[in-house]
Amino acid sequence: MPRHHQRGSAASGGSQRQLRVAETVRHAVAEILSHGSAHDPDLEGHIITVPEVRMSPDLKLATIYVMPLGGRDTEIVLAALERNKKSLRGEIARRVNLKFAPEIRFRVDERFDEAERIEKLLRTPAVQRDLNSDSDET
Repeated sequence: MPRHHQRGSAASGGSQRQLRVAETVRHAVAEILSHGSAHDPDLEGHIITVPEVRMSPDLKLATIYVMPLGGRDTEIVLAALERNKKSLRGEIARRVNLKFAPEIRFRVDERFDEAERIEKLLRTPAVQRDLNSDSDET
C-alpha cells in the first residue's frame, strides 16, 4: 500500500517540518540578537525583532525577516546583518540540530507598514461613512 505524504501548500507556509525548523531558527536568531552575540557596532544600539523565518522545502535556505524596534535604521541593520551572516550562520548551526546549516538571508519585515497603511485607510471619511451606513441598515 503506497504512502501518500501531505505536502504543505504555499498558503499554509510549508510542511510541518519546515514550520517547526523555521520556528526553531527564529528562536535561535532572536536569542543571538538579544544577547548581543553578533559583535557589530551597528547592531549594538538596536533592538531587533524576528517575527518570522521561512525555510525552503529542503531546509537549506532560511529567509529571516527582521525589524528594528520603531522601524528606524532598517538599511543600516540589514547591512550589518549581511556583514555578519557567516558568524550568525555558524551560531545558528551550533544552536539548531540540523544535518546542514542553512544558508541565511535577511529581509525587512514589511507587515507592520502594511498594517499601518490599512489602518489609515479604515480611518478615512469615505470608509467611515460606508461603515456607518452598513450599520444603519441592520
